Amino acid sequence: MKHSPLLLLAALAIFPIAPARAQSQPTTELKTLKESDFQGFRRIDLKSGERDALLVFPEKPLPGNPWYWRTEFFGHEPQVDAELLRRGFHVAYLNVQNLYGAPSALDAMDSFYASLTKQFSLGKKTALAGFSRGGLFAFNWAARNPEKVAAIYGDNPVCDFKSWPGGKGSGKGSPADWQRLFTAYGFADETEALRFPSNPVDNLKPLANAGIHIVGFCGSADNVVPPQENILLVQQRYTELGGRFTLLKRPYTKHHPHSLRDPNPIADALCDAFGVPTAPASEREHSNTPFGYNYHALRRGLPNFLEKARQNGTLRVAFLGGSITAMKGWRDLIKEDLAKRFPKCAFEFVDAGIGSLGSTPHAFRLERDVLSKGTPDLLILEAAVNDAANGHSPVEQIRAMEGIVRHTLQSNPVADILLLHFVDPEKIDVVKTGKRPDVIVQHEKVAAHYGLPSLDLAEEIAERIAAGEFTWEKDFKNLHPSPFGHDLYRKSINRLIDAALRLQTAPLPNARPGARTLPTPLDKGNYANGTLLPPDAVKPAQGWTLNPKWHPEGPAKTRPDFVDHPVLLSEGDAEPLSISFTGTGAGVFLTAGPDTAPIEFRTDGGAWEKRETLTRWSSGLHLPWALVLCAGLAEGPHTLEIRPVRPADHRSIRIHHFLINGRLP
Repeated sequence: MKHSPLLLLAALAIFPIAPARAQSQPTTELKTLKESDFQGFRRIDLKSGERDALLVFPEKPLPGNPWYWRTEFFGHEPQVDAELLRRGFHVAYLNVQNLYGAPSALDAMDSFYASLTKQFSLGKKTALAGFSRGGLFAFNWAARNPEKVAAIYGDNPVCDFKSWPGGKGSGKGSPADWQRLFTAYGFADETEALRFPSNPVDNLKPLANAGIHIVGFCGSADNVVPPQENILLVQQRYTELGGRFTLLKRPYTKHHPHSLRDPNPIADALCDAFGVPTAPASEREHSNTPFGYNYHALRRGLPNFLEKARQNGTLRVAFLGGSITAMKGWRDLIKEDLAKRFPKCAFEFVDAGIGSLGSTPHAFRLERDVLSKGTPDLLILEAAVNDAANGHSPVEQIRAMEGIVRHTLQSNPVADILLLHFVDPEKIDVVKTGKRPDVIVQHEKVAAHYGLPSLDLAEEIAERIAAGEFTWEKDFKNLHPSPFGHDLYRKSINRLIDAALRLQTAPLPNARPGARTLPTPLDKGNYANGTLLPPDAVKPAQGWTLNPKWHPEGPAKTRPDFVDHPVLLSEGDAEPLSISFTGTGAGVFLTAGPDTAPIEFRTDGGAWEKRETLTRWSSGLHLPWALVLCAGLAEGPHTLEIRPVRPADHRSIRIHHFLINGRLP
């Protein structure tokens, strides 16, 4: 019979004992060092003896002052912290780093608890949060003080130091931390450490006897703190002891990222442990997903849109995206659902989906296709599929997406914006490796910086396929979804709106209705001043002609918005075009068909650079292709020159628009 290495090591222990309880710790006054802000809530930094600590206050404390204690990595993935503060919990932290839950750390925690509950009248029971190595602090302190703990939230937690940092199981461990742990615990050598009988996995009975609710979160692919040696072993043993255990397990996630983007499943479980009322299980949005959580990050939510809806106003909703937005499907379903959800509101919808286009062309056509129709109350935006397929760099993805956000909010500071990340097979493959597609990472940087809600449908579809709910081939079928896929998009978007409505009942301090103040941009070269100029805005040079109604010959297909329109055309030798502008960048919007030629360009009389315009789709499609040729320039006057390069079989350049991130002189 084969046994795991950790179980064999555990057999060395004769019986489990609780971590040694120190003599009653004296209560020392916590000294306030400074006040600041955390997620919009009042934060005070404290000194507990010689250790740094902090306390964050809710705006409306719950009766009895329940509180949540982050034992490690305060500020990392703070979604649960913010949600519990919103619900009326205090949040505390004491720095006991590099002590690995050793008795000296527990002594300091005892003193902090005594001072905190006395000085700030916090409740006698806390909820402990153990992220990663913080699990050693949370479980060990709870075993020493079970009567003071209502719940433990273990997030990919270390529950046996033989697993991490010892590396005596399937994980690689951390040799440097393993040596520091010997010092923290006073072990003479590794043999003594391996014989230690009171790791959390071995010391759960005091917790079960006290009725402590354990909420476990883990990534199935965690190879740093392997869950089968840690939180899943805790689950097995704790349930055998009759303890209450809730597990949230992600199918592809590794050790990072911690927590959930939507913190409500975790916050609800912790509230239940305190008897704090929550929404009935049937009304919780996450109850409709196979793994018990949602795939949205709500952040500020949709405060202005929902407030205007509450007042039964006229609501303008714009849909900006590519072909998945342009086609009949999720967009029309959401229109129907919004009208049913807010029957006393009048709706105006702006359809601005154009096939093949990603965030760069979106940024430059925003004024023409969206804002000129009237500023939206809600802009629903997607570009992840085409940004990746069209090969836009991470820098350009940030500049374009941030440009759309800033341009929209400059036009209407009370607009709300929702980012959607649609799925394709390549994104599913990335999710299955435990990573997030890079294009979604870039878009999420913008969403987080501006507090925008976002919905990762790529991750949701990948995980629901993993759960066996449906298949890509038979059900979803294509990146242009089947009706089944569009309905799934619809349901996910509606769950986000449900959650935003729930948030609206008691919003975060920085998420109340009102005008937004724009933060410092992520990239000063963002396309917030992007605009389209018609082809006749530039005087044709020799070899260029203005075709007022271009229509190609041959079998290659076209896009409806890029045919029978004016183009600036060159099909032979030509002199450079010259565009003078004031701003930070410029480029061209071409149709890249079978005969498209490369171009050369230079900025402000510099060296000529070559840019290929032929795409992998050009052999059968005159593809709309937006090329920003110069970007991130110093704000001011500039001149861009463009000339064609003439291979024997590719001779045409067709410019539908000039892209200017700024203005003409």
